[in-house]
Amino acid sequence: MPILIVVGILVLIVIWLVSLYNGLVRLRNRRQNAFADIDVQLRQRHDLVPQLVETVKGYAAHEKELLLKVTEARTAAMAATTIDGKIAAEQQLSSALQGLKVQVEAYPDLKANQNFLQLQEELSDIENKLAASRRFFNGATTEYNNAVEAFPGNLIAKNFGFKREVLFDLGEDTRKQMDEPPKIQF
Repeated sequence: MPILIVVGILVLIVIWLVSLYNGLVRLRNRRQNAFADIDVQLRQRHDLVPQLVETVKGYAAHEKELLLKVTEARTAAMAATTIDGKIAAEQQLSSALQGLKVQVEAYPDLKANQNFLQLQEELSDIENKLAASRRFFNGATTEYNNAVEAFPGNLIAKNFGFKREVLFDLGEDTRKQMDEPPKIQF
């Protein structure tokens, strides 16, 4: 009889460990799926950027450095292969697009151009969808990180190569811009 109790306890421990492991796998896959949703939005954003740059070029020919920066940031974002690499590259692209938005304010004719307005509206829509996807991704990442770091999951995570993952945040440049008060001119 005591041997059955020991075997029963061992079976329960094995079931519990398998359950913890499978939970970590589910959370990791959920995080990866959440990033796949972001990838779809990023692809649309990458496709829209060249159209936006070409439209601005006609009005702001002397702003070549800024347009080059946006184009290079887009190229780097498209070339990134890992989730961490994509996050870093997208932060650079977001920063470059923010600079473009600020520069456009100096061109009233451009702001009134129908083609530019449509592109700007599409970009704004994509940015809103990206923000929602990032929130979901960060929620999935936080849930995953909590499972990887909290006891007893951390014992399983360490032994099977699960590690803390990065969130998709704004990045230092964007955070600094957001800390500055808006410049309102009449």
